[in-house]
Amino acid sequence: MADDVAVVMTPALDTWMLLLAAVGATYFWRGLAVPLSSRIDPESRVFEWMTCVTYALLAGLMSRMIVLPFGDLAATPLHDRIIAVGIGLAAFFVGRRNLLLGVGAGTSAFILLTFTQWGF
Repeated sequence: MADDVAVVMTPALDTWMLLLAAVGATYFWRGLAVPLSSRIDPESRVFEWMTCVTYALLAGLMSRMIVLPFGDLAATPLHDRIIAVGIGLAAFFVGRRNLLLGVGAGTSAFILLTFTQWGF
């Protein structure tokens, strides 16, 4: 047989190939969406359904992060997470639905509550 040349994959090369594949897949669908976007009616029932499903998935993921977290977040008390979410929601609505204000207030409250637990 002829000399077979084996391609040796290194962790760095695997990471770059994975990143390039993700970028390619993302831009493929974005590129496909550009010509199709003029045909989509944002007021249609299908688009409304997709929006509802998206919000439901987001609410489910947020609920899971608050009630059943994993990793370092699991080490924090449940009441700290709930208080931080409450403060973030209150700031969001008081700030006339300013997302940056809500996220910033909730994150700041969580950090403050966490540091208070550690005695800083």
